[in-house]
Amino acid sequence: MGTTLATAAEVVAALHANADPAEEAKIRVRVADDEPVIGVRMGTLFDIAKAATDLPEAEFDELVTHAAYEPRMAAFCILDFRSRRALSDDRRVVLARSYLDHHDAITTWDMVDRAAPRVVGMPMLSGAVDVGILNELARSTDPLRRRSAITAPLWFVRKGSTADVERGLAVAASLDDDEHPYVRSAVRTYRKHAARRVSSSAG
Repeated sequence: MGTTLATAAEVVAALHANADPAEEAKIRVRVADDEPVIGVRMGTLFDIAKAATDLPEAEFDELVTHAAYEPRMAAFCILDFRSRRALSDDRRVVLARSYLDHHDAITTWDMVDRAAPRVVGMPMLSGAVDVGILNELARSTDPLRRRSAITAPLWFVRKGSTADVERGLAVAASLDDDEHPYVRSAVRTYRKHAARRVSSSAG
């Protein structure tokens, strides 16, 4: 969309303007029964979030604490869009901290998958963010934090060294006995991509 969105209220209004009952039914299957859903196609939500990439921080905080799924998903998309810019290490630390500080707002696996690799994993490669945070997340009682622990290192597979990939595999090993499907599927995904990276390097 061509219009810049400057407030949380504008983002929420844009989401409601694009509500579709068919999309609401699709989203409902992956959110909690009591979680409000607007019903917005994901591609449209991405466009709305991109238009709000420069949302002031106070407005971002309002968006990321919204009760409904889509405003919070848009907030994590905004973090991802910001992380795609040329940023200083200090700015990347701010983005990672925003993700981690608002982790309680993450209620679905797709929020993790959208933002964790670039927002949290990328600054770990430069040392701007302590890689030990992955172990802290992996020990959490919250399965979505544990998913963050193994999803953030997908950036290691994409841009890191072999040693970085191995760090991710160590996190995967620590989650081997995890019984939650959100975590098991993310561990499989990391191992699959890591295996491709190793195979490509060997070739």
